[in-house]
Amino acid sequence: MTTRRSKTAPAGLSREGIVDVAIRVADADGTAAVSMRRIAQELGVDPMSLYRHVGAKDGLLDLMTDAVIARIERVEPGATWVETAREQMLAARRTVLRHPWTAEVLKARPVPTPAALRYVDTVLGILRGGGLSPALAHHALHALGSRLLGFSQDLYDDGGDTDPAAARAQAAALAPHMPWVAEMVLEASHGGALGGCDDDAEFAFSLDLVLEGLERHRVLALAAEAAPGA
Repeated sequence: MTTRRSKTAPAGLSREGIVDVAIRVADADGTAAVSMRRIAQELGVDPMSLYRHVGAKDGLLDLMTDAVIARIERVEPGATWVETAREQMLAARRTVLRHPWTAEVLKARPVPTPAALRYVDTVLGILRGGGLSPALAHHALHALGSRLLGFSQDLYDDGGDTDPAAARAQAAALAPHMPWVAEMVLEASHGGALGGCDDDAEFAFSLDLVLEGLERHRVLALAAEAAPGA
């Protein structure tokens, strides 16, 4: 038999404990369900007792995403820097897929959290250790964008899966004026756990294109440095 904590003296209440409960709530019901009242109910405390530990909801969401990013596994070095970087970002994706709300929170946050900066430092270490110059590593961060953290930020939100009959009707309506868009509506797969076309195959395809392009630039830069008169 358990004893409910006193609402006037929440013994053992901590920032880490509050964040862990909030993450479980978001995993189950989304970030809309994350409120001080809900978290307090889960912990058996008064809602006001949470504020001095985590601040308001925006602060709590930052702490939640920081905790999730801190859980990203740091992979062992592979045969090449490309392989290591690829595995590191796929490791990030595995973590974000376990907490899919994280992607939307990160998109809305203009400033990286401390754990996000530490993770970027890890990726930069892989790039610089692979021979990329500081300038090329900087370009890499821009080219990779949100893929660094395991998700793709699409140009448009296409709303996820589309019913095949609805897709055919939409394509027929578009075909006379926008034939290539109509073709894409019928041919492209739009399923994905993180929204839109962001399924695992699309993520890996985009990641490979960027990493292979960066490796090509690295090799070309070395060749230019070694050329006579360089």
